Parts: sequence; C-alpha cells; structure tokens
Amino acid sequence: MSGNPDDERLEELREQKRQELQERAQQGGGDAQQQQEAAREQAEAQQEAVLKQHLTDDARQRLNAVEMSKPQFAKKVKQQVAALAQSGRVQGRIDEEQMKELLRELQPDQKSFDIHHR
Repeated sequence: MSGNPDDERLEELREQKRQELQERAQQGGGDAQQQQEAAREQAEAQQEAVLKQHLTDDARQRLNAVEMSKPQFAKKVKQQVAALAQSGRVQGRIDEEQMKELLRELQPDQKSFDIHHR
C-alpha cells in the first residue's frame, strides 16, 4: 500500500518548514552571537579607557608584562582595577609600586613544591 500523494506532499512541506526554521535559528544565533561579541568588545574598550586613565605608563607596562605570561590573572587584575576606579576608590593614578602591591594581593596563593631527590 503506497502513501497517499497528499500525505507525501504534506510531509515535503513539513520538511521544508523544518529546514526553514533550522536555518532561521542558526542565522538568529549568529545575530545574537554578533551582538554578544560587539558588547564584549565595547566592554573591553571601556575597561582599557579606564585603565589608561588610572594607571601610569609604568604600571600599564607592568600589567602588560604580567598579561604575557599569565593572561587569565592579568584579566582578573584589569577587572579589579576597573572596578576600583569606577567605584571611586582610586585617588590619582596607580603607579608601578601600587601595581606591584595589587598584583601581590590578587595573586593566588602559590603552592610550593619541595622536590627531594634520592
């Protein structure tokens, strides 16, 4: 017993509709992803502007050096400095000595490993 031509046509239409919905969802996801990316870039640019305003050149160089070796840690430090600056808790500009102190405070406890050779 073969399928009714109307049933086959209905199934084709359903399949087309599924594909359209899937394509729309993918395109819509792309738009949302682009919006998220744009928002993230804007937030980073804003953070960089705050850092430039509140860090001396030496402090910025120190932070950039840390970023080369420990990018996640540097990101956390940048967020902390931006938060301090935006909350008004930074008087003047943070110099290199203050940056060193901040890095020490924010650095996770270093676990030391004693290796004994036999």
